[in-house]
Amino acid sequence: MIEEVLEEAERKMKKAVETTAEEFSTIRTGRASAALLNRINVNYYGQPTPLKQVSSISVPEPSMLLISPFDKSILGEIDKAIMQSGLGLNPANDGNVIRLPIPKLTEERRKELAKVVKARAEDGRVAVRNVRRDGIEELRHQEKESEITEDDLRRGQEEVQRLTDRFVEEIDAMLKVKEKELMEV
Repeated sequence: MIEEVLEEAERKMKKAVETTAEEFSTIRTGRASAALLNRINVNYYGQPTPLKQVSSISVPEPSMLLISPFDKSILGEIDKAIMQSGLGLNPANDGNVIRLPIPKLTEERRKELAKVVKARAEDGRVAVRNVRRDGIEELRHQEKESEITEDDLRRGQEEVQRLTDRFVEEIDAMLKVKEKELMEV
């Protein structure tokens, strides 16, 4: 019984950490990364479609992304989607491909992005703690129903807390790396 609760908690905590990592990858650092465009959807024949499904995205140089659509007729839609994305990027459309220069970040913008990263990290920590709370509640319920003993409950709670600490440390480590990346000039 306890093992099932712990496995479920660990699975959900891993998912929270993965989601936080995905969130971090969409925050630009002054270096070109195809992950910046993961959240962009393009209107493709009336359907919002992820940009990476309708084009290939490459990084020809450290401060440039190159978007080559599979269907040249959607260049305008891709252009529009990038402009409306709020990333602050200005696409250059030459009729065949879209070049997306990644401008250097100002000190002020770096600090703003660092705040955003910290907020996303805190969201991840909160998600992990919510999983901890749910796991402990489930263990208490099992103890109340006499499915496990009081000692089992205590051991289970300690194990859930160890899992929580491990995954929160993982998020903190990712945060440090991302902050360092952001502050590099």
